[in-house]
Amino acid sequence: MHLAVINYYFGPLSLMSLSYTELLKSNKNFRNLFLGQLVSELGNWFNYIAGLGLVRIVSEASPEAAGLLLLCRTLPWALLMPIAGTVADLFSRKQIMLITDIIRAGLALIFLFIDTREDLWLAYIGSAILSATAAFFDGAKSAAVPNLTGKEGLLSGVALMFSSRFLLMAIGAALGGIVASTLGYKAAFLVNSISFLISAFSVWLIPADSMEQKETREREKESFAHELKAGLHYTFSSSFALTILMMNIIWAIGGGATFLIFEGLAVQVFNTSNPDFVMSFLMTANGIGLTLGMLIAHKVGSIVEAKKQEINFVGLMLILHGIFFMIGCFVSSLPLAALFILISRTIVGVEYAVQETMFQRSLPDYIRARISTLDRGAEITVFSLSSYAAGIFLTVLPVQILAALAGAMSSSSGIFWLMRMKSQQALQAEKQRA
Repeated sequence: MHLAVINYYFGPLSLMSLSYTELLKSNKNFRNLFLGQLVSELGNWFNYIAGLGLVRIVSEASPEAAGLLLLCRTLPWALLMPIAGTVADLFSRKQIMLITDIIRAGLALIFLFIDTREDLWLAYIGSAILSATAAFFDGAKSAAVPNLTGKEGLLSGVALMFSSRFLLMAIGAALGGIVASTLGYKAAFLVNSISFLISAFSVWLIPADSMEQKETREREKESFAHELKAGLHYTFSSSFALTILMMNIIWAIGGGATFLIFEGLAVQVFNTSNPDFVMSFLMTANGIGLTLGMLIAHKVGSIVEAKKQEINFVGLMLILHGIFFMIGCFVSSLPLAALFILISRTIVGVEYAVQETMFQRSLPDYIRARISTLDRGAEITVFSLSSYAAGIFLTVLPVQILAALAGAMSSSSGIFWLMRMKSQQALQAEKQRA
C-alpha cells in the first residue's frame, strides 16, 4: 500500500509506537484503567462459563436455550452501542464508566436466584440488562483510550486492552470452569459482582479531563438526535470507515457461531462426561491465541507498516484464520483441535490490533465514540444473531458442517477487504495522476 494512499484514508499514520512496558511504566492513567479491566474481564468470564453451565443444567442441555442466552448477552449491547457512543461524546466519559460499573455490580447478583427451568427468564433478563449497561461503559472506554495513550502509545494500548480481554478469556474460562465445578455457580457470580466494584475504583483514580480532549469538552453540542445523525453521516461518507464496517459485519456472520460450535464440539464430537471441561479447554485455547496475537502485534505491526503492506496483511490474515479454524473443528483429537484454534486466533489477533489502531487514529476525538461504537454495534448485532442462529442450526446440522460454513464466511471478509481496498487504491492513484 503506497504511503500517499495511507495518508489519504487514515491521515499521517505510523504504527511505530511505545512498547508495552514503556506505556505501562510511563502512563499512570492508562495503567489504572488497564489493571481495573484485568479484574473486570476475569469476572465477566466467570459469569460466562457459570451462566452457560447453569442454563445447560436447568434447560437439560437445550442448544436453543444456550443460543438465546448468548443472544441476550450480546444483542442489547450491540443495538445500544450507537446511542452509547453518542452519550460518550456528549457527557463525561469518567462518570459514565463509574455509574455503569456500580450498576453492573448489583445486576450480576441476579443469577444467584436461578434454580429451576422456570427461573430461566432471570438469566435472560439479567444478561440483557448487563449487556445494555456494558454498552455505555465500553462506548466511553473506547473513546477514552486513545486520549489516555496518545498517538505514540495507541497500538500498544489497543493491543494491551484487547489482549487482556482475550487472556482473561483463557484464564477466566479455565478458572470459571474450576470454580463452577468445585464451589458452584453462585461463587462465580459473586466474583463477577466484586470485579465490577474493583473496576469502578480504578476508573475513579483517573482524572476526567485525561479521557477527552479540550476541544471535545468545550465544543458547542447539538441535540442528541443531531449528534447521532452526524455519526451515521460520517460513517457512510468515509470510504475507510464504511469498508471497516462492512468487513466486520461479514466476519461476524461466521464468527458469531464460534462459541456455539465449541458447545457443539463438546457434546457431539468430544462426547465426554464433562462437557464443561471441553468447552473451557477450547475457550482457553481461543483466548490464549487471541492474547498471543495481540502481544506480538506491536512487533508485527511495525514490520508491516515499514514494508507498506497494510492492505495485503489484513486481508491475508483474515483468510488464513478462517481456514485454520475449519481444520481445528474437523480433527478428532481435542488437543489438536485446540492447537488449530489457537493458531487461528493468534492470526486474527494480530490482524485486529493493526486494523483497530489504524481505524482509531483516523477518527477525530469529538466523534470517535460514535463511529467506533457504530462499527462495533453493527458487528456484534450480526454476531449475536449468528450465535442464536447457530443454536438452531445445531439441532439439524452436524457441528462440523456448521464450523465449515462459519470458517468460510469469516475468511470471505478478508477477500472483501482486499477487493474494496484495492479498488479504492486504484481510484486514488487515478486522482493523483489527474
